[in-house]
Amino acid sequence: MRYLLVALSLLLEAAMPARAQVSLDIHLPGIDLGINAATYPQLVLIPGYPVYYDPRAASNYFFYDGLYWVYQADTWYASTWYNGPWDAVRPADVPLYLLRVPVRYYRQPPSYFHGWSADAPPHWGEHWGNDWEKSRSGWDQWDHRSVPRAAPLPTYQRQYSGNRYPRAAQQQVAIRAQNYKYQPREAVTRQHFQQPAAAPAHQAPAQHRPATPPPRSKPSAPPQHPPAAAPPSSRWPARDHWAQRFPRSHPRVPHPPPHARCPPHGTPPLRPLPTHRGRAHRSRAPAPATPAHQATPAPHAPADPGTAAAAG
Repeated sequence: MRYLLVALSLLLEAAMPARAQVSLDIHLPGIDLGINAATYPQLVLIPGYPVYYDPRAASNYFFYDGLYWVYQADTWYASTWYNGPWDAVRPADVPLYLLRVPVRYYRQPPSYFHGWSADAPPHWGEHWGNDWEKSRSGWDQWDHRSVPRAAPLPTYQRQYSGNRYPRAAQQQVAIRAQNYKYQPREAVTRQHFQQPAAAPAHQAPAQHRPATPPPRSKPSAPPQHPPAAAPPSSRWPARDHWAQRFPRSHPRVPHPPPHARCPPHGTPPLRPLPTHRGRAHRSRAPAPATPAHQATPAPHAPADPGTAAAAG
C-alpha cells in the first residue's frame, strides 16, 4: 500500500507543470533521497513558528534548527546542506515544532492529508498510530506566546551551487564548521552536527572485527652450527668406509720419511730366511757375533829388508 501511494504521488507530480527550482529524486526500495536543487532555495519564515519553508518548491521542503527537512513517502529526511545528502529520521525523533506546521505549508501534501484543516497541523497520531501518540503525548499543545526564535539561515551556502556544490561529506562538515556557529536545541540536530561524515547510502556499514591477538613469542632456538665439511674423496672408498665403521683404538703412527728407512752405514746385509710356500722372507736381524777364541789373527805385513839388516 505504501509503495502504491508513492507511485501515485510520483505520477501526479510528473503530470503537473514544473513551477519550482527544486525537484525530488527517490530511489526505491530503500531510504536514499536526493534533492536536485540548482541554486539555494528561497526560504520564508512561517508566521508564529520557528520554521522556514520554500513556497516555490515542488516538495515539502522546510528548514528548522539548523537542518533542512523534507517530508516525502511518509518519511522525514534531514540534511545539513540544502541539496543533501539526506538521512532518514524516525517519526519518534522528528522535532515537535516541525510536526506542528499547518497543512497549508506542505507544497506537495500526501493523499491522506485531504480533509484536514489547512490551518492545523497534520493528524500524525491518527496516521502513525496509538503507539506513536502515546510516546509523543501533547505534541499538538504548546504556548504560542513562548515560541523560540528561529535559527539563522546558513546563507553561506548560496555561493556553493552547480559544480561548486560540495559532494564529499568531509568537505561539507569542514565548510559548515567554519561558517556556521549556531548551537542547535534539538537532540536530533546536535547528533547531526556532532556525528562524523557518514558513508554513502549505497555502501554497506563497516563491520567491527575483533582485534587480532598479538602472535605468541616462540622460544628462541639454540644456535645451529654449520655441518662439518665432508672429508675429501679418497681413491679407496671401500677402505674409508670400513675405517669409519671401525675406528682405530690408538692413533696411527706416521711413517718415517724415505731417508730414514735406509739402514745406517756398517749394518750387515740382510740374510735370507727359510722360504715359506716358495717365497723368501728377509729379515734385518743382526749377524751372530764371532767368539773371541775363533777370531782370525790379522796377517803380518812383510818386514822391510833395510829395517831387518839394521836390527841384525
